[in-house]
Amino acid sequence: MTTLQRMLPYVARALFALIFLLAAPRHFSAEGISHAAELGVPFAKFFVPLSGVIAIAGGLSLITGFQVRWGAWALILFLVPVTLGMHQFWTIANPVQQRIQISMFLKNLSMIGGALFLAGYTR
Repeated sequence: MTTLQRMLPYVARALFALIFLLAAPRHFSAEGISHAAELGVPFAKFFVPLSGVIAIAGGLSLITGFQVRWGAWALILFLVPVTLGMHQFWTIANPVQQRIQISMFLKNLSMIGGALFLAGYTR
């Protein structure tokens, strides 16, 4: 196995984790919590910061290589309700806003797929 082949899983996990770690601070902000509440997230003051903790834990797990399968499952636990609750493109009448939410929904679906792959095939 080449050095590149040995390094690729680490680089891939780090790149995948980056979005969760960079977006997580918003989960602890009043703006992020109120945005989720406006979209109908119940108990947003509790669930939004909790989702930030889950995203950070999952992201750090992938970057450090510690319990990667558990970290991937944590990200799935984070992504499924966020995708269904925050990106409800089917409820939006404005075509521009609807296309944005479709893109966000599909991005999250692809990340769920990546996390499922990590959960199923990581040693």
